[in-house]
Amino acid sequence: MRISGITIPDEKQLSFGLTAIYGIGSTRAKSILEELKISATTKPTDLTTDQENAIREKIESFTIEGELKRHVSANIKRLKDIDSYRGSRHAKRLPARGQRTKTNARTLKGAKKTMGSGRRKLEKT
Repeated sequence: MRISGITIPDEKQLSFGLTAIYGIGSTRAKSILEELKISATTKPTDLTTDQENAIREKIESFTIEGELKRHVSANIKRLKDIDSYRGSRHAKRLPARGQRTKTNARTLKGAKKTMGSGRRKLEKT
C-alpha cells in the first residue's frame, strides 16, 4: 500500500505502519482508523480497496510529507531572518527551547569531540 509516495510496511499493524508517513504520529494514525471504523491491528494486506482509498483520502487531507517539511523549514528560515533568539539557536545548531548545553544536547551538537588531556605520557626507555 502506498500513500503520497510512501510505502506502508505490509508486516506491521496499520496503527504503526501509518507512522512511516512524515506528519502522521501514533495518535493521529489511531484517530484516523477509529474514524473510518477500521481495526488498528489490521495489516495493510488485509484491507479492501475501498478501505485503502478511504485511508488515502483521509491522510491526504492533512498537511504531510514534502509540504509539511517545507512549511517547517520556512518557519525556521523566518525565525533566522528576523534575528530572533530561537533563530540564532537554530543557526548555531544548538537547542532552541531552553535545554542545558553544558552536558547533554548531543542530538543537535553531534558526536562528542574529545580533546587531549594536556598531559603527555613520558616514553619508557
